[in-house]
Amino acid sequence: MEIKNWTYEEFPEFDEEIEGVEVIDTTGDEVGIFYMHDVEYANMNGTPLHLQILMPLSRNCGFTSPRSLPCFVFVQGSAWMKQYVYAEVAEIAKLARRGYVCAIVEYRHSGIAPFPAQAIDTRNAIRFLRSNAKRFGIDPERMAVAGSSSGGHTALWAGLRHNDGEETENLFPGVSGEVKCIVNYYGSVSVMLEDGNPSTINHHLPDSPEGMEMGGVNLREHPELCREFSVEENITEDTDIAPVLIFHGTKDRTVNTRESVLLYNALKAAGKDVTFYLVKGADHGGAEFWTDKVIDIVDDFMRKQF
Repeated sequence: MEIKNWTYEEFPEFDEEIEGVEVIDTTGDEVGIFYMHDVEYANMNGTPLHLQILMPLSRNCGFTSPRSLPCFVFVQGSAWMKQYVYAEVAEIAKLARRGYVCAIVEYRHSGIAPFPAQAIDTRNAIRFLRSNAKRFGIDPERMAVAGSSSGGHTALWAGLRHNDGEETENLFPGVSGEVKCIVNYYGSVSVMLEDGNPSTINHHLPDSPEGMEMGGVNLREHPELCREFSVEENITEDTDIAPVLIFHGTKDRTVNTRESVLLYNALKAAGKDVTFYLVKGADHGGAEFWTDKVIDIVDDFMRKQF
């Protein structure tokens, strides 16, 4: 065989029959995942922030092929504390296999910066991805934001802000931070319920997750900050928000399912596009939220918005 810089099309296929050896047919469309870990998208006052990026690749559509795929931006929950951003990588890869470039967002935790820093960081991550659309094979017009637990709260607020030109921490002036839809997985979206966090003994106090997120304050003494924090308290008929898909387990011991009910009812009352699924028996996260059925629902929802 001649030694040269072969193209795939030119390279001669091995077709010799070997006794006892089976040949497995392929199409070239089998999807694998290329994982780019810890891609820095921002540095906020000396704090580097990273993305975990999962890119679907196949023989017929690899790095050298022009690609323009929808993008699923996911905010990993952490009670607004420091995230373990790798927690859902294996599950989110299931969406990447459906043809999405998936990016998991690291935000500044509440010990560094209070609300709404996490939403600002998420919007900057979206802008970074949009600015680097060709590098990652993203269609900048087909982007969704999603999140779990505190990440659900962050994703919703990232979809509510709409003030790119006014944010003092906008790192990509002139680049949109908007998305076509929002997916909220059991988000900690409200502090208006006394039992909103059934297992948080110090709920609403300065050292609680929600108290720290709002600057280390006693939320029991600041109803105005409770309203500022709670997504449903900021939804009106005039609110500009992309279509929302909600999932919540019926046995969530960390974030009361009624928080999602409050959000759903507020969006419905305001005439917004919202869909809500209860996941029977599910606690706060778990494999139940990444079944083929749930991923089918998410996939179908996003493609309808795109």
